[in-house]
Amino acid sequence: MSRSLPRGRRPRLAAAAAALGLLAPLAACSSASTAVEACMAQQAVSATSGEVEGTYLGEGDAEGVKLTLKASDTRTGGTVTVHHWPTGDWYESELGETFDGSGTWDVEGGTRPGDHARVHLSFTAPELFLRGYTLDMLSVATDAERTYLYEDDDPDVCPAFRLRLT
Repeated sequence: MSRSLPRGRRPRLAAAAAALGLLAPLAACSSASTAVEACMAQQAVSATSGEVEGTYLGEGDAEGVKLTLKASDTRTGGTVTVHHWPTGDWYESELGETFDGSGTWDVEGGTRPGDHARVHLSFTAPELFLRGYTLDMLSVATDAERTYLYEDDDPDVCPAFRLRLT
């Protein structure tokens, strides 16, 4: 036989349970690194070109994208080659056409508390894609087993545009 609560307490318990259900997702996403860590790896505070060098394949919105970073003699960058890289203004909800291209890249670490490492891309071919018309900055997430480059656009959700080092 189950014990029931007096009628006056039922609505308060239901309201408390509903409030907890609404607040739980907020607690799970309380920091930018939480959402990233939950689906990929920890945001890297710093990185060298040797740590991020390699071939990356797209996941999520980046499905079908391939990015290859080759390090040069410097510690901070090298050359980049992309296949099926998206175009478009990043404030729009959908990605535009894709292109195959090349250029250079460099990596920089966080300079202030809370910052993290980023890879900057500069496309030289094709010339059509000037700065701002395609994604040219990716954040770095890494752990002992995985390295990701991703668009850091909404800190409360798993990044939709992400590439994993193969």
